[in-house]
Amino acid sequence: MSLLCNTGDWFTLGQGNAFRKIELYTMEWPGSINLEHMRVYAAPYGGPIAVVKDPKLFVKLDGGASTRPIIRIFNCVGKLLSSINWDCGNLVTLGWSDAEELIGVQDDGTIFLHDMFGNFVHKFSVGKDVTDVADARIFTSASGTGVAVMTSGFKIYILNNIKDPKSRPLSELLNLTSSLTCWEMVCKDRTTSCLLASGNEITLVRHGDNAFTNTTPAMRHDYQSISLLAVSFDHEHVALLTNTGCLWMGSWDLKRKYCEFATGRQEQANQLVWCIDGSTGPDGQAVIVCYAHLLLVVGASGESSVYTYDTPVALIAEMDCVRVLTNYCHELVQRVPPSTSKIFGINISEPASFLFEAHRKFRDRSHQSDEYLCLIQHRLPAAVADCVQAAGHEFDPSTQKCLIQAAYFGKSFLSGYDCTDYITMCRTLKVLNVLRDRNVGIPITIQQFNHLQPVVILDRLVFRKYYGLAIHIAKYLKLQETRILEHWAFQKITHEKNDDEVARKIAAKFSSAGLREPMSYANVADKAQQIGKTKLAITLLEMETKKKLQVPLLLKLGACEKALIAATQSGDIDLIYMAILEMKNTTALAKFHMTIRRYPLAQNLYKKYCQLNSLSTLKDIHSQEDDFLSQAELALREALQLGNLDASIPDISGNYRKAGKPVEADLADETKKLIRHQKLLQDKYQKDFFGLALHAMVRKLLQLGDQRYAEKLKSEFRMSDRRFWWLRVQTYADNYQWEELEKLGRAKKSAIGYEPFVEVCLAKQNVTEAKKYLPRCGEETKLKWYLRAG
Repeated sequence: MSLLCNTGDWFTLGQGNAFRKIELYTMEWPGSINLEHMRVYAAPYGGPIAVVKDPKLFVKLDGGASTRPIIRIFNCVGKLLSSINWDCGNLVTLGWSDAEELIGVQDDGTIFLHDMFGNFVHKFSVGKDVTDVADARIFTSASGTGVAVMTSGFKIYILNNIKDPKSRPLSELLNLTSSLTCWEMVCKDRTTSCLLASGNEITLVRHGDNAFTNTTPAMRHDYQSISLLAVSFDHEHVALLTNTGCLWMGSWDLKRKYCEFATGRQEQANQLVWCIDGSTGPDGQAVIVCYAHLLLVVGASGESSVYTYDTPVALIAEMDCVRVLTNYCHELVQRVPPSTSKIFGINISEPASFLFEAHRKFRDRSHQSDEYLCLIQHRLPAAVADCVQAAGHEFDPSTQKCLIQAAYFGKSFLSGYDCTDYITMCRTLKVLNVLRDRNVGIPITIQQFNHLQPVVILDRLVFRKYYGLAIHIAKYLKLQETRILEHWAFQKITHEKNDDEVARKIAAKFSSAGLREPMSYANVADKAQQIGKTKLAITLLEMETKKKLQVPLLLKLGACEKALIAATQSGDIDLIYMAILEMKNTTALAKFHMTIRRYPLAQNLYKKYCQLNSLSTLKDIHSQEDDFLSQAELALREALQLGNLDASIPDISGNYRKAGKPVEADLADETKKLIRHQKLLQDKYQKDFFGLALHAMVRKLLQLGDQRYAEKLKSEFRMSDRRFWWLRVQTYADNYQWEELEKLGRAKKSAIGYEPFVEVCLAKQNVTEAKKYLPRCGEETKLKWYLRAG
């Protein structure tokens, strides 16, 4: 069927390869901008556009105008974002990083990074030996954004990642001369290579290569040199234009030729750019040759199409299209997506086309709608899917709406249809239309949107300071808003002067965000500290709920007491020790002790720390606090460890009395007397009595036969009769002194009864001695002991 709708700007380049040109915006350039005198450096994915006067052109200057370059940065609508007065060295080239930072390369080898608002970010040098840069290339490598520079001596140095600038020479064996006409960088298989055109030969050089292969592209037309080289966005294809106007298209390694095309134009082309659709095959690709006021689009099949313009043209390569920039408009050239071609193509009989027409007839209340549906009854799911996909590739909202409505109409006739793709496309289109609005000016395709992912899109909106829009999109797509709010807070901190007002605004915004988890203030406070706003950082940290983030930053800011308070409130011992030790190292000792006394938990933990690491400090603390009990216990523990108990007893006893512990004080005094007896006995018997308890000393004296001294200790230390009798009975039995045991039993009435006498005799298996005491056992236990004695 034939459906002539939305195909006015389509053109074909070979069988089945339709391309189209879409107008994105009319430009709002300032009156001073004329691309004829300018060099244009645009970031991909609808990024900002840097414009600077072409230094090779002679342009009349107004009175008082500076000869130094002025870099103007615009969005895709031509709205001025910022200006940079380049007052450094001579500028060689400009470009954009994957983070949309402007890269400026100077002839002295210095590389500058600015954000899109002209703020300086960072600078570094290619190398100490690189001081005479003649040309440079900014490219996308496997590890990030790379820069390659060529010196006036034709030496090439490569940095694969500007975030980690480590330059390396391309090859010491490479010997280039002034016959070099053009060069480009190629990144394949995580390897950076360089294509160098010299005369009619091209050399492909990789880092570390010891041998190079010179390739002469096979052409039917004679030529002397290659004037332009172009590598596709995905680094899969290469195109070259000769001095005679012959275009060659082939694979990146020059081993496969797609086609050769004679342009028939002898003038020098300005740009050579690949227009690819994201597929790796060459069939659907094209190359655009840009002349002063003309675009020549050449397909891989060798067919071409021409567009003429009244103004100069600049081309911007994208992953799935090419953007065309003029003084008046901003356009897009791309291969017509297959799903769109199935609906709007000429003489198309695809299910999606019938579904679209069926829906149109349905809106017109025509019975033909049912006839179209009957034609695609078994292919309706594929038709619905094509309509959904085609809607994503359209830039016109009304066309999107028609396609989505057709898909909605078709899926109503399907049972068990999975609506996931349909709902996702509706959400994505709503976001894309907002991004493409001229007030935002980010004209990305759905393929670019899916490649970048919504998180990166949100980051780019944040960098452009569209915070409200970014938050609405994040909520709509159910993504986290924390990074957006943090970046907004960073801007507030950086640009507003009233710290109290900034803190109030940030707290109000964070509390009203409605997040599932409270916003963290730690990163914002850290940013405030970095720019020197310490007071603001402390104020923000006091609102932080996560103590593990709050305490280290408070310590870093010097607010040790606030950190100690936060740590004690958390109850985390590690945090408390962190705060205590940092405070001890950074505060005068007297002030530290006075401060920590106000926080019992922290003080107790500090005492525990001192007990393990510094007893002298612990003594000082107890002394300052008049903690006599702790002083006594510490002195007792230390005396026991050092074996100096005798000398320390008076202080221990005195501290116990001051602490109101008379029992412990009396025990200390008795311990002193016991030690004195131990010394006397040590000297008398030359045996070790030190460290023995009273019970053990008495027993040892009884074993030595010194009953008088044992009774003296019993009397002096008020040992009970029962305990003393038990010691005597056990000692006599252990020494097999049965006669002494019998004398003890007959001397007077036993204080412990006679059962212990029987027990010790039986323990020594002396039943004969046990029989002597069995009759004297108590009536209630006599039977028991008779049985045990047998």
